[in-house]
Amino acid sequence: MGLFNNLFKKKEENTESNTNQLNVAKHFTSENDFLEKYGALALEKQRNLYNVTGELSWNVDMNKEEITFGDDLTFPMQVLGSFSHSSETWLWLWENKAGGYAESVMQQALLLKQYGEENNIELLSVGKFDAVQNDLHLIGMIATEMFNLSGYYLGNYGQGTMVVTIKDDAIDNSESEELSRILTVFPELISTFEIQNHRNAFTNYLSQKGFELTPNGNEVKAEKDGNIINAVFNENNLLTSLNGNS
Repeated sequence: MGLFNNLFKKKEENTESNTNQLNVAKHFTSENDFLEKYGALALEKQRNLYNVTGELSWNVDMNKEEITFGDDLTFPMQVLGSFSHSSETWLWLWENKAGGYAESVMQQALLLKQYGEENNIELLSVGKFDAVQNDLHLIGMIATEMFNLSGYYLGNYGQGTMVVTIKDDAIDNSESEELSRILTVFPELISTFEIQNHRNAFTNYLSQKGFELTPNGNEVKAEKDGNIINAVFNENNLLTSLNGNS
């Protein structure tokens, strides 16, 4: 973790932005519960972020608590923690005692720790643990939804990967074609993560996007603004078919 520690300077002042407040309207009790309720929404935001940043190089300024992509795209950030490539462990920033980081840059991480402790979610409350790549994405997705952010970024710095969160209207307002987005995001979600009930995840996703849902046995029909999406699930509530038209 030495290189990660040397990437930043300790920030003296302790400031707090309005994005460092948990969204009390969103509640989950386990990793699967989060994925079924909010996973698709969080994953969708990542596509907006990529539309804006693409494959641009990145750099962080811990003093300013900002991340810059390319030469002129700069956004406010919070740092959640980092993943060591050598030990394959995740370390929350608040557990990185040697780093000397200011609390202001880890406000979101600290609030997630508190939430994890209150709801017995080890992913959020254990300071260091063996991890895989999907854990980094899940942590970033949880922060994105719980703080109503624009997305998260995995910054590979050689010895490890840091996870930072970003909030900016330019990303939030990135245009997308809703029907094709849904038909891409939802299959990506259920293929990336082991979700117990695909039907719950689908209905939560579409209802939160304002679709009118009509269940019929193993099928669910979703309609909004002339767009129609049909999903079919098996007896275990796993997706077997998904299509849409406008």
